[in-house]
Amino acid sequence: MSGFEMSDDGGKAPAAMLAIGELAVRIGVPTHVLRYWETRFPQLKPLQRSGRRRYYRAEDVALAERIHHLLHVQGFTVEGARKALSAEPGAATDSAARPALTREALDSASANPRAGATIPVAALIALRQRLAAAIAA
Repeated sequence: MSGFEMSDDGGKAPAAMLAIGELAVRIGVPTHVLRYWETRFPQLKPLQRSGRRRYYRAEDVALAERIHHLLHVQGFTVEGARKALSAEPGAATDSAARPALTREALDSASANPRAGATIPVAALIALRQRLAAAIAA
C-alpha cells in the first residue's frame, strides 16, 4: 500500500502521508503554524509534491506532535524546543531541560509580567497543584 492509498474502512492507513490541512486538524494548530515550524525546526521536512503541496510522513507527524507538546503543553519557547529536540532523546522531558521555577523567576515575573512568559506552563501548573494541596490540608 503506498502512502496515498486508503484502508478498507475508508480512512487513511496508519502509514499514510497526511496533507498539511489534515495534520493541522490532527494536532489542533492552523496550517500557517506548521509552515512556520518548518522554518524553525530543520528536522521537520515534509515532502513537497506538485504545486508545492506538503505531505507529512509518519515520522514528520510524530515530530510535529512532539513540537506541539513542547510548545503548547510544556510551555517551551521555540528556541527552547529546538534545543530540546537537538539534545539526546528523552532529554526534553527532564527538568534540567526546562528553567527551574525559582524565587528569582517568580520575583521577576511579578515585577515584569512579560518576563513571566519564560516560566514553563508545566511548572506553573505544578505550583498551582502544590498550593491547592496546601490550602486543602
